[in-house]
Amino acid sequence: MAKQKEKRKHRAKAEGSLWHKIRSNPWSYVYVAPMFILLMVFSVYPIIASIIYTFYRWNGIGDPSDFVGLENFQKVITDPLFWQAFRNTFIYMLVLVPIQLTIALALALVLNNPKLRFSTVYRALFFIPAVTSPAIIGVVMQLLVSNGGGMFSQWLVEHHITKEPIDWLGDPHFALWIVIIVGIWNTLGYNLVYFLAGLQTIPTELYEAARIDGANSVNRFLYVTVPQLRSVGLVILFMAILGSLQVFDMVQVLTGGGPFYATEVVSTYIYRLAFGGGLSVGMSVQPNVGFASAASFFYGVILMGLTLIQMASIGSIAKKREAARQEA
Repeated sequence: MAKQKEKRKHRAKAEGSLWHKIRSNPWSYVYVAPMFILLMVFSVYPIIASIIYTFYRWNGIGDPSDFVGLENFQKVITDPLFWQAFRNTFIYMLVLVPIQLTIALALALVLNNPKLRFSTVYRALFFIPAVTSPAIIGVVMQLLVSNGGGMFSQWLVEHHITKEPIDWLGDPHFALWIVIIVGIWNTLGYNLVYFLAGLQTIPTELYEAARIDGANSVNRFLYVTVPQLRSVGLVILFMAILGSLQVFDMVQVLTGGGPFYATEVVSTYIYRLAFGGGLSVGMSVQPNVGFASAASFFYGVILMGLTLIQMASIGSIAKKREAARQEA
């Protein structure tokens, strides 16, 4: 009997081993292989190569040979234009995220009303900018601001609101705010859809019970909608934060980081370093892939830290909800 038990244990261990699982499902791995190869070639390899390039001064041509150690990281940390781009990126995030999420939640509450006619049409209209290329939006908005903005600026002068016409994309005091406004409109559709999905998971019985208890619409929102959306809303918040911190296409096309680096964000800063342009005093105008890789890696560590905070926050909320369920 003891020998049979030992054989069963060995058999169970063998069946539970990774090699046994691979042998029992060979075609599953064959189907996954193309995606895995593409992932390694276009995601994993570039990340590893970029980390290696951070230790070299390299213009992207030939093989890197000028080893500089941690000099590229030192340049990034001491470059005032990196911190200006970092500051602009965080201003973009700090202004865009709360305004956009507030508008998205308000629209989601309106569009989630089953009595609203043509709600699907309105949803599509709000979502269209989100699926449009940011580069195209940048070109179109540049033309609109250049033409329509001039007329509005002239109207302000005629009504003595401003003394001189304003060049909205050419004035360092206004350019970043124009970029933020366009960014809010561009990505609003994503958060609107996320909030709609969250609202549709809330049981209608909770609203009915709140009505019976005499709760008005404000109380139903505060004591039913907000608690039920807490976990979903936290995910939406962190996704919006990480998405806004990686803005690139629209800024590159709309302003190119100008004027005078007023709209320079970290992504456009890295782009200029990699493909040339000369962002700081004393730096060569030639491309420096090593410098760009160091800046990218340094910024990536910051974003990874935010992601870890997100995971910890979501895990904490999940534990609290589970504890509340057990107590109930």
